[in-house]
Amino acid sequence: MKIKEKRINDVVIIHLNGRLDTANFGILEKNLLDLIDANENNILINCKKLDYVSSSGLRILLMVLKKITAIQGKFILCELKENIMEIFKISGFTSIFEIYNKQEEALNNFGSTAI
Repeated sequence: MKIKEKRINDVVIIHLNGRLDTANFGILEKNLLDLIDANENNILINCKKLDYVSSSGLRILLMVLKKITAIQGKFILCELKENIMEIFKISGFTSIFEIYNKQEEALNNFGSTAI
């Protein structure tokens, strides 16, 4: 999996490329926890190029959502492929996470800090 980081105003956008599974979830976990430790509390995960997510990957995303929510931040996902969205639906995560079809739409939901 490749991770590309970009910033638009107060939002850190993480682009995931490849598979998020047991072999590499620790890389994403460290990256996201480092952002939180650096007081970044607006994080957008763009999943446009994410091909697969395992239960380990789901666990990391849920853990980060809880941490960000605890500090009154926002953690949003966007551009999930159909197969990834199906995994989120089956696991019940579509009711837990804010998920948007397009990155622009997701950025608008961070409020005035993202615009």
